[in-house]
Amino acid sequence: MILIEAFIWIIDNFDAFARAFNRHLLMCVLSLGIALVIAVPLGFLVARSPRAAFVSINTAGALRSIPSLAILAAAMPLLGIGLLPSVIALIVLAVPPLLLNTIIGIREIDPAVIDAADGMGMGRSEIVRQIEVPLALPSILTGFRTSAIQVIGGAALASFIGGGGLGDYINAGIAMMSMSRLLVGALPIALLAISTELLFVWLERSLSQRR
Repeated sequence: MILIEAFIWIIDNFDAFARAFNRHLLMCVLSLGIALVIAVPLGFLVARSPRAAFVSINTAGALRSIPSLAILAAAMPLLGIGLLPSVIALIVLAVPPLLLNTIIGIREIDPAVIDAADGMGMGRSEIVRQIEVPLALPSILTGFRTSAIQVIGGAALASFIGGGGLGDYINAGIAMMSMSRLLVGALPIALLAISTELLFVWLERSLSQRR
């Protein structure tokens, strides 16, 4: 019954729901895209330096231990409220898994493979493009999947700092003690997370078969 009420509310207020859903997707896509641009090149840069990799891994581990709501709360006094602080807070949430898995993917490559490529006269850029990226890609995808799931869930908390999105309906449902209104926000987030998980499982399986 509660589920039916939630679907009826979505149908009756579809324009408002679509705006919230699109806002949620926008926050996720922006934060994941920027995190990808930051974390993957940084991972390649530090992976071959034991000291730099150690510092990066421990810093990323420390960031992962910070609760999502604390990251969002810390962004508010510095950047105010709205889309910008929400996206930046979600970037902080998304970078650590991507960075960690990129470093792991690079460090798991057999050094003999790199030495052989270097002996064949391949330049550094060619080694990265033709050897390191393809071999590290499964690990990078795993990190990206983890980041995506965390960001999709974390974006619901952006409502607390004016980020909008589907989290507005969860907060409204809690404030009104309305389970159906809460489900209007919670169900799409859950479905989005499940769909993302299945997509990455398919991508990783396809990549494994090609290899």
